[in-house]
Amino acid sequence: MVLASDRLGPAVLPLCLAAAAAGWLAAVLTRRKASRSTALNLPARPATTQNGGPQSPGGSTTSSAAKLRALLAERRDIIVMPCCYDGLTARLIERAGFQLTFMTGFGVSAAHGFADCQLVSYQEMLDAAFRICGSLEQICCIGDGDTGYGNAVNVKRTVRGYAQAGMAGIMIEDQVAPKRCGHTKGTTVVPRAEAIARVRAACDARDEGRDICIMARTDARATLGLDEAIARCQAFVEAGADITFLEAPRSEHEMERYCQEVAGYKMVNMLPSGKTPFLSHQRLHELGFAIAAYPLTLLSAGLKAQEAALKSLRQAGFVDPGMELEFDTLKDIVGFSKYYAEEERYRTS
Repeated sequence: MVLASDRLGPAVLPLCLAAAAAGWLAAVLTRRKASRSTALNLPARPATTQNGGPQSPGGSTTSSAAKLRALLAERRDIIVMPCCYDGLTARLIERAGFQLTFMTGFGVSAAHGFADCQLVSYQEMLDAAFRICGSLEQICCIGDGDTGYGNAVNVKRTVRGYAQAGMAGIMIEDQVAPKRCGHTKGTTVVPRAEAIARVRAACDARDEGRDICIMARTDARATLGLDEAIARCQAFVEAGADITFLEAPRSEHEMERYCQEVAGYKMVNMLPSGKTPFLSHQRLHELGFAIAAYPLTLLSAGLKAQEAALKSLRQAGFVDPGMELEFDTLKDIVGFSKYYAEEERYRTS
């Protein structure tokens, strides 16, 4: 009789035994894990999409960017997009039934105690992006990427970071750093070639890695005129941008020219006291805009209510109960109801 050791040789036998032992150990661990999950009645771990989010119940692996593109393609009216600046405001927008939100750099800066003059860093904006995406369950969010925080290489890193956070899109603009709110004084823009290079780098980052929609913004209207602003948006589309945004057109005629002369999806900012005419949703849709952003609605309304409450507390010694939410409503908004449901789901005794 010929033994296995005679056929394989003394050098090979230990390797075979080690492989067999490893296979046996893996099988044992798998059985133990399955037994433990069954005993504790633990739910199966959901599959995830390429952006790290859960798959839909039907097993779809649709990314947040793909959801945004579908939302744009299937819209019948203009998409109304209130803007958020933290996890709580993002959750409020979703609870109110809106389909899309936007992480505003103005709001994130304000929440950090600064004016929107790029005093908040890339990392601080990225942290806000992770918190906002983590608070949303169904709707998409576009993130304000400012100037990309450096040269074209920095732009690519910024785009990748926002995609990893779960953003459906990112806005990159052509202002000179440090940038500032487009409805304030002192805005300047980089040369057109540099602006196009930023957008091309952003599109390359999208095409080379995780999917994310690119919104290309120009602030050239303020200093170089409408013709230059339109020419830049046209170049951004040619470079591969999914959406364009011409900041602060001064009249309906300018808004109409932009929509007629630039292809693709276009966004408009609606700021009641800003430089752009404040128009109805129907009129904006007729002009050709796909998205109407309301960048400061929650921040401004929230600050007004908080100032009124503080004034009442200081002057009258109390705050009218009508100015505050019922405690049960407050708990539900900030997440206690969901927490209690999850706590019950994983209860073991």
